[in-house]
Amino acid sequence: MSLNSIFQYFVPKDKKFFPLFEQAGANLIDMAKLLKECVNSTNIEERKALSKRLEDLEHVGDNITHQIHLELGRNFITPFDREDIHALASSLDDVADFIHGASNRIQLYKVERPTEPMIELTDLILEATEHVAKALYELKDLKNIRNITDSCVRINSVENKADYIFDKAVADLFEYETDAISLIKNKEVLSAMEDATDKCEDVANVLESILVKNA
Repeated sequence: MSLNSIFQYFVPKDKKFFPLFEQAGANLIDMAKLLKECVNSTNIEERKALSKRLEDLEHVGDNITHQIHLELGRNFITPFDREDIHALASSLDDVADFIHGASNRIQLYKVERPTEPMIELTDLILEATEHVAKALYELKDLKNIRNITDSCVRINSVENKADYIFDKAVADLFEYETDAISLIKNKEVLSAMEDATDKCEDVANVLESILVKNA
């Protein structure tokens, strides 16, 4: 047994950080579901209401991130490296920002008919956030390393699919879209969606770093 493992054995079970990380993960799933509803809705008023609810959840995510930072300042002993806690909180906050950003661009640019790639990307965002939440839940005791690793692998796979869909969608826009304004609007929305999956991959990278340090 390593010295680090022995030390962790005597450290009291964390009751601050892991519940906050789990809340952040659940909040991301709720945001991804709302984005999916927003994209699939054809009613302007309904879409506006969904976007407002999504904005409220983004604020919830901000508050969770703030609480994690406060706990870092209050607690001398943390369940793993302080810089990793900060990096994980920041990467989760980035996911929330870009999910909200995608919804915001749909509203600001008045995208009336979301394209099939947008629908596909929202499905992938939801899938990625579900894997993120699952990994965060397993993080609390670091015993189910295989489950966390599996979630990270799946997040990376989702991100690769999103990259392909985004690249193909942008290529099609340049080839078939004759209206320059529509091209720019669609590309901006697609970009925000693809960025959200990139940020999920950043979460996976932080989680993998934590696993390596605590192996």
